[in-house]
Amino acid sequence: MKIDIESFKVLQVLVECGSFAGAAEQLHKAQSAISYQVKKLEQHLGVTLFCRDSYRAQLTPEGKAILAEGQKLLAQMANIEHLAQSYSEGWEPRLELVIDGALPMEPILIALKRMAEHRVPTKIQLSVEFLGGVQHRFERDKANVMLVKDFRPAPHYQVTLLPDITSLLVVSPAHRLAGMKAVQLHELRQHVELTIEDSSPAPLYQDEMQFGGDKVFYLSGFIMKKSALLKGLGFGWMPDYLVGDELAAGELVMVDFAAGNRFTFTPKLVSGSERPLGRAGQLFTQLILEEFSRPGLPGEALR
Repeated sequence: MKIDIESFKVLQVLVECGSFAGAAEQLHKAQSAISYQVKKLEQHLGVTLFCRDSYRAQLTPEGKAILAEGQKLLAQMANIEHLAQSYSEGWEPRLELVIDGALPMEPILIALKRMAEHRVPTKIQLSVEFLGGVQHRFERDKANVMLVKDFRPAPHYQVTLLPDITSLLVVSPAHRLAGMKAVQLHELRQHVELTIEDSSPAPLYQDEMQFGGDKVFYLSGFIMKKSALLKGLGFGWMPDYLVGDELAAGELVMVDFAAGNRFTFTPKLVSGSERPLGRAGQLFTQLILEEFSRPGLPGEALR
């Protein structure tokens, strides 16, 4: 005989009501049916659950322990029913996001916070990669969405353009480049270029913004890169939203590069038509568009 989970609900109501008559009334069952269900459970478990010599329906110590475990089962069943209902309403069980570390995290985190406020039942996983590593992980893990600076197109990709982001060529004011005017490419190549390492095992495309010199330091992220710039280790491109305060304070300055010291790129939100987005993915897309378009995005005043 298998245990009827509903029996634990009967035990719980019995304890709450304090009598078989009260439990029968609340559960809309005959009192004899309640008594039979409890007795049947006791026979199956081989323990006495209730003290029957008391006026009120009171659990034995064994009954209390068994009810505590039964309540866990009831909670798990309620969760399963809730999840099943959510999935039947179009909420996907899992949403995997891959983000390019060159993009501002603040609007992404705000979008995720707003999703949490919607009580979205979907389990969300967010990973941060760089350059070709974003698309590599997106394809390898069969992720649902990637927010990317650049990518290699494919026929089944669905692309949504996000507002432009500007990168600036900066250096420490103590660095030799800071005092030079109309710097030429061959002069720039004489100094250490700081750049971000592509996190893919085999780069999918060449970063066209690298200067091609022999002195290149590859760093694992923009926090480390900014620290290296502030220490005067070299020069490099930085998203404007990450260096606005340092530029305003004079802790970093723009390199007067003759060919230009800023470039603008258009981030993309990409999903695959072979894995259509459910309600969570669609909601995330909507919120990302709202947050990236909101006035006051960090660094906007520098553009």
